[in-house]
Amino acid sequence: MSSWGASAREAEQPVRRVREVVKDGVAVIVTSALASTAMAIGLLLVTKLAG
Repeated sequence: MSSWGASAREAEQPVRRVREVVKDGVAVIVTSALASTAMAIGLLLVTKLAG
């Protein structure tokens, strides 16, 4: 009975392709890089204005 419920749930979820997973990974990498760059520039500006 439980195996029937598991297969029914699996049938509802679409299969994710490798390119979709890679696309999500690239989006995370780009977002992280932009956030890090913005924080570094902000810190640089604060130190220049304070110094």
